[in-house]
Amino acid sequence: MTPGVAGLVRDDSIMSKPIKQKVTDELQGRYEACGSACVIDMTGMDVQQQEQLRKTLRAKGGRVQVVKNSLARRAWSGGLLEPLGAALEGPCAIVISTESVIDVAKALVDAAKAFNKLTLKQAIFEGDPDLVTVQQLSQMKGKRELLGDVAMLLSSPGRALAGCLRSPQSKIAGCLKAIVEKAA
Repeated sequence: MTPGVAGLVRDDSIMSKPIKQKVTDELQGRYEACGSACVIDMTGMDVQQQEQLRKTLRAKGGRVQVVKNSLARRAWSGGLLEPLGAALEGPCAIVISTESVIDVAKALVDAAKAFNKLTLKQAIFEGDPDLVTVQQLSQMKGKRELLGDVAMLLSSPGRALAGCLRSPQSKIAGCLKAIVEKAA
């Protein structure tokens, strides 16, 4: 007997249908609002390494959960994470984020450099049916970076106008205006 998903105790060889349904229902509730996630393989990592990875991801708003593949596929059926079910092959762990999954993906890429045994598999972003690798997801711009770009684009016309008003052409325009006013 081993501890199972959602704190239930299960026997790996026999899991009754009611227990599977209860676990599936809980997983559906946990992942129904989630549109982005990463799939990783932590096989071969010792407990200290796994805890260090979990701590690093928690600091970025991430959460690691090991789930039986068939139960995860069943729970994700019809939801935003359904396409990610295809990436569940062999030992897997699911990484989700309450904040930015891109920041979590960046942390995973850094962790994969530190931990040789950590394998980064596939990811899904905002329910897009096309899966990407975790490395590709980590190279995307995060929410903060995109907001910074938008703010820069919004402020650039004003900055250009202010630059024109302070340029030598503005002095010439001022002189011409003074001459026109004096002549009138």
